[in-house]
Amino acid sequence: MTRFPSRTAARSANPSSRKSPPVTVHLRKMYVDCRFGQLHLHTAFPSNGGFDELTPLVCVHPAPLSGRVFKSFLAEMGRDRSVYAPDLPGCGESDAPESAPSIADYAAAVGDLLDTLRLRQVDLLGYQTGSLAAAELAVARPAQVRRVILAGVPVFDAKERETYHARPWPAKARDDGTHLVEEWQRIRRSRGERASLARLGEDLAGALQGGEAATWGPAAAANYPTGERLPLLRQPTLVVRARDEFWETTARADALLREAHRVDLEGHNGGLFDTGAADVARYAREFLDR
Repeated sequence: MTRFPSRTAARSANPSSRKSPPVTVHLRKMYVDCRFGQLHLHTAFPSNGGFDELTPLVCVHPAPLSGRVFKSFLAEMGRDRSVYAPDLPGCGESDAPESAPSIADYAAAVGDLLDTLRLRQVDLLGYQTGSLAAAELAVARPAQVRRVILAGVPVFDAKERETYHARPWPAKARDDGTHLVEEWQRIRRSRGERASLARLGEDLAGALQGGEAATWGPAAAANYPTGERLPLLRQPTLVVRARDEFWETTARADALLREAHRVDLEGHNGGLFDTGAADVARYAREFLDR
């Protein structure tokens, strides 16, 4: 009678069956060229090289913040694919344009990133104002962009646009420094009660670092013709809605997007990619890996 080795013995005899070492996510930074100068970039990729097997993910942040807002999310998604989070022109460590860009200009700069890195196909994730740049890039490059995730979509109506232009943000500098308190309070409302003082401080520093360019991104979002552009999006799209300042406007995207599914994360607020990074990553994987 032939005796077959036990499972334990078989694993010992076959090195390839041994348990793989845990995957380490490498978080790195780099610069690439774009039409407005240098673009600063946050990256994540797994130590086992598996990122070549899945479509790379490019994340577009809200202005005037930076790609740093996705730090926790990159650590989650970078376990099985390469992930890129650029600082938009005029934000973070990226060079600023000479004049205020439009959403199409921001999208084109991210497109330059794809060309520089020679990424033949990508998935996109955009957050708040970054969701509009992601949508615009997907419209402009339908063959290169495979799937799209939009989190917190600012679909403004005429009254909301008027309100923004009457009191744009971040607040402009004043001699008495009252703009600092005003901006701090706005950030606290936007981030929600659970945001740490450290996070609020980082956001305030980002707005101050942008100087005059800090208002360009929010203004571009307020002026973006969402009613005309979002219906042109043809890729499968996942909309993620958190209980933040764009809760109501995000729901309006339903009527504009053709191939979209929405997930409501009512337990998360303006700190979605801080406290909710793992939840967003779970839904993102389910959507992107179909």
